[in-house]
Amino acid sequence: MQFAVADWWIGEQSSFLTNEPSKYFIDVLEDAEVLLISKTDLETLYARVPKFERFFRIAFQNSYVALQRRILAGLNQTAEERYLDFINRYPDIEQKVPQHQLAAYLGIKPESLSRIRKQLSGK
Repeated sequence: MQFAVADWWIGEQSSFLTNEPSKYFIDVLEDAEVLLISKTDLETLYARVPKFERFFRIAFQNSYVALQRRILAGLNQTAEERYLDFINRYPDIEQKVPQHQLAAYLGIKPESLSRIRKQLSGK
């Protein structure tokens, strides 16, 4: 569903906001720090430290914008255009992520991703 690079936050917001079990999991490919906080404790933190509320509000907004971009790309771009957009937007991720995960993120089969990479390397 999404990737995060160094110094980014990642989480499953809808599960957190609705108190429903998540349908997703986080797969860590490198060393990472994990923060586990209850919704109640986060609300307390927001009340005590307003800068945290602003920080997380901005993080949620950025996450929403990224999701909207991804949806629009899936509707309006070819697989090659989605791939090129991904490597331009997130150049550090491509070499760290297994091909099947990147293909799934792009909404294509791994074989299609291989074909796209081969065609682009021949240009």
